[in-house]
Amino acid sequence: MAAAAAAAAAGTVLSKEQFLCPICLDLFNQPVSTPCGHNFCRECIQGYWQSAKLSQCPVCKQKFSKRPELKVNTLISEVASLFKESLEKRDTGEEEQHLGQEGNVSCDVCAAERVEAFKSCLDCLASFCETHLEPHHMLATFKKHRLIHPTMNMQDRVCTKGEKLLNLFCETDRTYVCQLCVERDHEAHRAVPVEEESRGKRAQVGKICKEVEKTIHRRWQKICKIAESVKLSRGNSERETEESLQVFTKLLHLIQRGQAEAAELISAKQRQAESRAGGIDELRHTSTELEQLSRTEDDFYLLHRFPAFSTLPAAKDRSYTDVESAVYVGMVRRAVRRVATQLEETVKSEVKRLCVIEFRRAQQCAVDVTLDPDTAHPKLVLSENKKQVFHGDVALGLPDNPERFYPGVSVLGKEGFSSGRFYYEVQVKGKTEWDVGVGLESVSRKGGSMLNPERGYWTLGMRSDKTYWALSNTPVCLPLVEKPQRVGVFVDLEWGQVSFYNADSGSHIYSFTGYSFKERLFPYFNPRRNHGGMNSAPLIILPVKVSA
Repeated sequence: MAAAAAAAAAGTVLSKEQFLCPICLDLFNQPVSTPCGHNFCRECIQGYWQSAKLSQCPVCKQKFSKRPELKVNTLISEVASLFKESLEKRDTGEEEQHLGQEGNVSCDVCAAERVEAFKSCLDCLASFCETHLEPHHMLATFKKHRLIHPTMNMQDRVCTKGEKLLNLFCETDRTYVCQLCVERDHEAHRAVPVEEESRGKRAQVGKICKEVEKTIHRRWQKICKIAESVKLSRGNSERETEESLQVFTKLLHLIQRGQAEAAELISAKQRQAESRAGGIDELRHTSTELEQLSRTEDDFYLLHRFPAFSTLPAAKDRSYTDVESAVYVGMVRRAVRRVATQLEETVKSEVKRLCVIEFRRAQQCAVDVTLDPDTAHPKLVLSENKKQVFHGDVALGLPDNPERFYPGVSVLGKEGFSSGRFYYEVQVKGKTEWDVGVGLESVSRKGGSMLNPERGYWTLGMRSDKTYWALSNTPVCLPLVEKPQRVGVFVDLEWGQVSFYNADSGSHIYSFTGYSFKERLFPYFNPRRNHGGMNSAPLIILPVKVSA
């Protein structure tokens, strides 16, 4: 009942100014009352006290020894809410009357005709069409007025207290004020013209706009790069599909031809067996005719037919037939073995050919790699061009910076990679031990560290017993027939793959696959200790010569 009565009063007796927060100059939002009796939005007064670092009333300046505990005044809150609803309904009706076309500002003088405004005047606080704007161009008094693009709700630029233009900005209270309010309530505050405050904000807007443009440009470049990568990937997929189809077609042809040869041998054997079975029928027919001939009483007929039966058909020996069957089975098996051998040789040939193609494509991603001296172990000696490294006997006087490896005799490449593909080659000729590969930027540089993917390393290594190892979480021994003198390292960050090649023959050595790289990868080199000169040869980063 109280709220309804208050709402009625709000609609008939009270004015909007009585429900405005003195700080934000807007209708109360969760209004609270201070001990001195003034009302504010809860967030406004709390923000004011926090910025001013002093508990006092912004209106009467009464100081409080202890920051008051504020509670929302429910009656004022309900009345302000109802008052706001009534104002919104009224403003909606007024806006419909002042609008000409949708989204346009109407002239305030000829509002009944709904003529579109040409300019708004900050001094008149009204909008004018071209006809009613003529006095601002002709009369000296109006020529000093400030004209802007047509703007709705010009009355919002008028101070509700001083009823003057809000042409100043109070930096202390972060609010817009008129000259009268400055003299009355903001005398000790710093107030600057709206134009001056706007210049600073306009500069910030310009700066933000440039940053947004840069962000858009970077993202557009990335989108173009992704689109190009998708296009390249589609081309690679089509090429790989065609090549794999050719390989399988070739293998399938070998199998089909071998199957046809074996089937023909089996068919010939079957025909031969059927032919021999037919020989028995012939003997039975001869036996029948001989029996009939022996019973005849015609001597002339007997003498005439006898020569045809004087020689019997030769019957093959059983043991000879068994030997012949064994020979036949051997022929079939040899045919199958011959096809299997051809198939095996073809598979090896195709695998080698595909490896060479894969290696040449990897070489297309060659990058220039140099050694980073800030990461090198104190006993590692780097060449002047940062392309060679070997283990020396004496530690150099180098600063123990966090990036430096110790005690592991390792060094990283200067260049790191976070996307795409890259390839580099290292000469390992003359060495008895070495490790090469890639490592994450975050790998531990201090203390002993195992080289495996769990620790952030993907590497290939050789040991003094002339064995080669893929240093995975469980090291894999690699029985290499060809001992590489140059090792190629290829990384595809998108596919999570690190591959190693014998760069002399183009043959594939080993691949780590199925990894997800969340940070930059750096080339990794470990020449290992020289063991009294036995392993003194350097690791050398070579320029990549792309195979023809």
